Amino acid sequence: MRYDVLVEVRLRPGIADPEGATIERALPALGFSGVDEVSVGKAFRFRVDAASVDDATSVAGELADRLLANPVIEVARVSVTGLSPPVVLDAAAAGSSPPVVLDAAGS
Repeated sequence: MRYDVLVEVRLRPGIADPEGATIERALPALGFSGVDEVSVGKAFRFRVDAASVDDATSVAGELADRLLANPVIEVARVSVTGLSPPVVLDAAAAGSSPPVVLDAAGS
């Protein structure tokens, strides 16, 4: 089966985000108010052919951990879509990285 994957990579809490800070400082000059805590990250979209949800999640998580994110300064959130019902697996709570979210809604 084919699964759509979205990997969102952002800086860990406490890591300086100068790009996000620059954007946040520019917002009032552009007429935007009430916007704060701006952070900048990366998004990767791809498809995985796998025999099961677990296999697709494993491949996507490994790819995110080994290639797409620097685990020292970044966290990755992996969303595998096309599943029902949505299942949330927080690998970080189990002592590994990244958190994995399986979302049936496709978002």
